[in-house]
Amino acid sequence: MDARDPEAIRYLGDQYEHGHNGLEKSATRAIELWSEAAELGLTIALTKMGMAHYHGQGVVQDKAKGVRCWESAAMQGHAPSRHCLGIVEIENGKFDRAIRHYLISAKMGQKESLDEIKEMFTEGHATKDQYLEGLKGYQDAVEEMKSTGRDLAARLWC
Repeated sequence: MDARDPEAIRYLGDQYEHGHNGLEKSATRAIELWSEAAELGLTIALTKMGMAHYHGQGVVQDKAKGVRCWESAAMQGHAPSRHCLGIVEIENGKFDRAIRHYLISAKMGQKESLDEIKEMFTEGHATKDQYLEGLKGYQDAVEEMKSTGRDLAARLWC
């Protein structure tokens, strides 16, 4: 915290969100800390702020503010935020826009987005070509992330 490490600040915000490690549960304090981490460039903090505002978790619900947080994180390349934007578009019945968000995040390795495209395809809201584009993009992203170091870490972690 003293070093203004955005990950540490975000982590402390998470602890306040859940009331862990002896801290009193405080959504207000969590959002303050996430906001500070976001100002330092941590996109996951923007995503967490978006969740809190969009769903009214610990703050007055403000869907527009939640969407703005996700848009900001998505523009910085954060795939989970892009996925959240796809969910919002589905809720609004804008399937073409949802597909665009899901395709971008699937191509960044977001499995949940690929799953959403598949579901939209089975429901008739996406084309076979869109599903195949998402599948290929997802597979390419996963392939790019493969490395012997990651494989070793995964084996040691389990």
